[in-house]
Amino acid sequence: MNGIEYFEKTGETNTIETIEISKKRALELGIKQIITASSHGYTAKAAAKAFEGTDIEIIAVTISECYKQEGWCMTPDERQELEKIGVKVLTSPHSLGDGAGEAFYGGNSPLSIIANTLYCFSQGMKVAVEIAIMAADAGYVATDKEVISIGGTSNGADTSIVLVPSYALKFKDLRVREILCKPRVG
Repeated sequence: MNGIEYFEKTGETNTIETIEISKKRALELGIKQIITASSHGYTAKAAAKAFEGTDIEIIAVTISECYKQEGWCMTPDERQELEKIGVKVLTSPHSLGDGAGEAFYGGNSPLSIIANTLYCFSQGMKVAVEIAIMAADAGYVATDKEVISIGGTSNGADTSIVLVPSYALKFKDLRVREILCKPRVG
């Protein structure tokens, strides 16, 4: 690996490059699972296409139904389309917020503090860490093997990390091993 790739813009414009950087590193390290945030399937489809012909599993993590009114939730048709091309799809509440704690404590809950600390790196960093926890809690990934987790800012992907996931209950065991790419701005 030649270091961290920094993007001058956030979001969707970086999706394909983020996935290619992730693929290169996954193959170098022998990583067998890629976790990607995907609201409506764009990023997960791009990842499935890029990793076609490898034995690397793609896991798309979608947002819970509490965001349906905002239009952020994957439809049943979008989910089915991903599953047909071999992508595992997980719908889950955020592991770093938006739960009952925030209903009472707002931005002062421990989860909000963790999330806001990760936002200091980028929105995609917060997302990449969070979806790895969500996937671990659901049993989609092991907590003793490295995975690559891909997040982004608004639409698409702009952040990729190599990490060893943990369960939410054991958050302090999570280890970010490498930052592959992220935006310099945003």
